[in-house]
Amino acid sequence: MNSHFFKRFKRNNFMMIQFVILLLVGLAFTSCKKVSESPVVDNPFFAEYETPFQVPPFDMIKPEHFIPAYEKGMAEEKAEVDSLINNAEEPDFENTIAALARTGKLLSNVSRVFGGLNGANTNDELKAIQKEMSPRLAAHNDEINLNEKLFERIKTVYEKRGELNLDGEQAYILENVYKGYVRNGANLNDEDKAKLMQMNQGSSKLGVQFGQNVLAETNDFKLVIENEEDLAGLPESSIAGAAEAAKDADLEGKWVFTTQKPSMLPFLMYAENRDLREKLYTAYFKRGDNDNEYDNKKVLSDLIKLRVEKANLLGFKTYADYILESRMAKNSDNVYDLLNRLWDASIPVTKREATELQAIIDREGGGFKLASWDWWFYAEKLRKEKYDLDDNELRPYFVLANVRDGAFWVANQLYGLTFHALDNMPLPHPDAQVFEVKEADGSHCGVLYMDFHPRASKRGGAWCGTYRSQSRKYGEEIDPIVNLVCNFSKPSGDNPAMITLEEVETLFHEFGHALDNLLSNITYGTTFRSPDFSELPSQIMEHWSTHPTVIKHYAKHYETGETIPDELIDKIVKSGLFNQGFITVEYLAACLLDMRYHTLTEPQDLDINKFEKDYFDKAGLIPEIISRYRSTYFSHIIGGYSAGYYGYIWSGVLDCDAFDAFEETSLFDKATADSFRKNILAVNGTADYMEMYVNFRGREPKIEPLLKKRGLQ
Repeated sequence: MNSHFFKRFKRNNFMMIQFVILLLVGLAFTSCKKVSESPVVDNPFFAEYETPFQVPPFDMIKPEHFIPAYEKGMAEEKAEVDSLINNAEEPDFENTIAALARTGKLLSNVSRVFGGLNGANTNDELKAIQKEMSPRLAAHNDEINLNEKLFERIKTVYEKRGELNLDGEQAYILENVYKGYVRNGANLNDEDKAKLMQMNQGSSKLGVQFGQNVLAETNDFKLVIENEEDLAGLPESSIAGAAEAAKDADLEGKWVFTTQKPSMLPFLMYAENRDLREKLYTAYFKRGDNDNEYDNKKVLSDLIKLRVEKANLLGFKTYADYILESRMAKNSDNVYDLLNRLWDASIPVTKREATELQAIIDREGGGFKLASWDWWFYAEKLRKEKYDLDDNELRPYFVLANVRDGAFWVANQLYGLTFHALDNMPLPHPDAQVFEVKEADGSHCGVLYMDFHPRASKRGGAWCGTYRSQSRKYGEEIDPIVNLVCNFSKPSGDNPAMITLEEVETLFHEFGHALDNLLSNITYGTTFRSPDFSELPSQIMEHWSTHPTVIKHYAKHYETGETIPDELIDKIVKSGLFNQGFITVEYLAACLLDMRYHTLTEPQDLDINKFEKDYFDKAGLIPEIISRYRSTYFSHIIGGYSAGYYGYIWSGVLDCDAFDAFEETSLFDKATADSFRKNILAVNGTADYMEMYVNFRGREPKIEPLLKKRGLQ
């Protein structure tokens, strides 16, 4: 409105101006209100990302963007599914199965970004969004999974699959989509579908509560040390890290240790104050079991009860039967056969190890019986005695950046990949690093984010996911954006971040998952991955991490740049079987606990601590060892590893046998690497698991390499 017009308008219609002003104010208020409730304008999810490689614009994404984006994403996916089922054409693979794979693009984008941020950089706003959206998303998914018209189209395509001339990927996807809908309740009557939806939403709420409780318990505990003598035995790097943690907690001049493993494990390994070791380790294994607002015992009991009810409703005797039907293991008997065989071989080894540790205590005049919080401390002493190897001797050579580059070098030797640091990129957190990954010919392969250090906003452990997965489902190549997250010690003072040998293996492990995503070569973006196979690409990388050739490439002293001496490498190799009884039993105990919960045949209210203790007593777990995960913080079985935590050892059979294929030729044999890429990494999740392995290895896997690696033969 120009000034001349405004003057004339004011002179002739003063009352009208008042009305217009009030109207404009009202519209502005309404607009602001709508934006705050459902901000459509400037929501970065509602447009194509104008960023390099179309990575998520993390710098623009705010918590208030998520719920509107989730809502729009769900509405769009529902409309896309409605369009699919109302298609008048005869159902076929392209207009039904491929069309279904193309639905939900916005919802997937939002969910991946939210999942990445909530796992590695959460806050109260994101936690509240997770609580609100989790049951809503479960209901949305059920609405699609239980859609009768959609299932009829899928069923029609499935029943005429023999006439469709499908390729291997298409046939595998069709079979698994059809079976997946059946497993998700498509054949239930309306009453049972309603029950299933209530169960799924209830399980979703409980899962969110469980995870948030574990994070809260982890963050709430701090072992504050005021007397310097209580630091006796600890390495300088651990002391410096504790001093910085104290400073961050406004406790400057003191030292803070937490139940985050980079803080806790060095304390358990080296701190001479036994009472403090007990205090810290007890806080760790009591997480979720403290009869407070974060107690997870009833949460877990209710969740297990719902899972049994769901399995029974869907026609399965146990939840494990329901889960394992689509896994490589197929059934719980096969899982128990492997676990029990390894358990029986490992328990005698742990007893011998415990006897050796007790002998050190007695020789030193300790006057006490070995307890769980003593194991790491005396195991380090024993390793020093047997192999003259101290983890603190190794750490100066394991500079995090060098180890990372060592993993990059292995990928280059195997697959020709190169990794190029990117500047001025949107980051999910300031600690994150980002790299462009290129093929041997220089063409773009994908983008890799890496986030290495612990913080209060990040859940524990290490994992690898994607902000975007590779596919060609929209008719053009979609390159992956991969996100690798760990919890390694931070740099301290002027020193770079240095990690332990175990953390070296963890980095290579998660990098193996990253390669699995980066080197995927599929069309529809629909995969059916099983934990008992999907750990193969990650665990095989651990073999390279400690191979002498690879260690010599990345292990450089942080001060001198000197390559790690051969004598230290020799000690690492010779100590490879050290403490394997403990490592194996601690892990197997968690596997068996997971299976015990999920092979219950009837829903019941469990006394979680009694259930856990009774089972371990019966199984013969020695009291000096506590399961790697106790029930109340066993986050794996709340997420995608329910009745599946055994997958690491099942994949262990595969990765040990697969690495033997390289040792039979050469460490970086090109033909073997090309076969592994073609038959495992490129097609993972789109072909039969055993068929994939046989195509690579030329035969089924053998267990002997695993037994040899763990010293259990």
